[in-house]
Amino acid sequence: MEKKIEKMFVPHLSKIKPYEPARPLEEQSERSGVPAEKIIRLNANENPYGPSPKVTESLSTLNAHIYPDPSQRVVRDKIAEYAGVDPSMVIAGAGSDEIIDMLLRLFISPGDKVIECTPTFGMYSFYGMITGAEIVSIPRTDHFMIDVKGTINAIDEHTKILFLNSPNNPTGNLASREDVVKFLDTNIIVVVDEAYHEFARETVSDLVSEYENLVVLRSFSKWAGIAGLRAGYGIMTPIIVNRMMDIKSPFNINTAGQAAIVASLEDRHTLLKNVDIIINQRNELFSSLNNITNVKPSPSRGNYILCEFPSGQADLVFNGLVSRGIFVRKYSNPLLKDHLRISVGTPEQNVAVVNSLIYLVNSLEAPVNISDN
Repeated sequence: MEKKIEKMFVPHLSKIKPYEPARPLEEQSERSGVPAEKIIRLNANENPYGPSPKVTESLSTLNAHIYPDPSQRVVRDKIAEYAGVDPSMVIAGAGSDEIIDMLLRLFISPGDKVIECTPTFGMYSFYGMITGAEIVSIPRTDHFMIDVKGTINAIDEHTKILFLNSPNNPTGNLASREDVVKFLDTNIIVVVDEAYHEFARETVSDLVSEYENLVVLRSFSKWAGIAGLRAGYGIMTPIIVNRMMDIKSPFNINTAGQAAIVASLEDRHTLLKNVDIIINQRNELFSSLNNITNVKPSPSRGNYILCEFPSGQADLVFNGLVSRGIFVRKYSNPLLKDHLRISVGTPEQNVAVVNSLIYLVNSLEAPVNISDN
């Protein structure tokens, strides 16, 4: 029987399924039977080298009893200098997730349409559904390329926003500059999520000054190694920035997050050297995976690699890795039922996952579906 309080829920919110995040180390340890300190966590695209030492130092000197700057002045200046734009074009958030949420709140009314190109980052549809939007999912074509014609044909008078993840999570491929311009010419809001920009080293942020309907998102979670402090930003026309500054929570980035952003940017050279290491390890990992029979990795410009397995074997491999204390990303999306995404770890972690995959794939005699419960 439905409880009385549940009848008071906003109807469209009661139907939303929660996003599937990476589980905490303690839970992974309990599930695998492997001590937490020995878990190889390759399911969240985290930076295995962690933050700059200057971040740790900055956190030790915080005035935690004082509210952070609601105008984000120092943070926006530092980000703007790093991104090569004017500070008026920058807004920071508690992760780029918050910027996604604010954009949808700003532009979407119930019944408006939001387009995503699936498979892609699940937070676009999640936040879209929270605002009451109709989510239009356009499947990607062969090799997970964007179906440009199908996407443009799906745009109508109710379409407000198109989300493009570049490099796309989980497939690793970029949205071409030419395609982005085609979408911008439709005059809807085009959000290009460059959360993995430092690993791809390509951007369309220079187009923001030409197209007021372009928003570029970035994150500090991956390249700067501060995923736990929730820090991201958006680059967009000052018109949008000003309105978002008006509607955001006054202290949306806490004092620790603001300090970590500044310290990370001041020590960017150290962090970008770690990015170089991860890129090299990504390329080596791809070569190793490509040499394993029945494992088909997709070329990636992020810090992760999506792998396809023979029908029915992805679940077997996933559970076999879990039993060894190795966690990779498995998806409920039917388009990815035979795929696993592997984050790039340290050289030792990458060797461990490759050796485990060789053993598991070679030991499989027949595909069997196993539930991830």
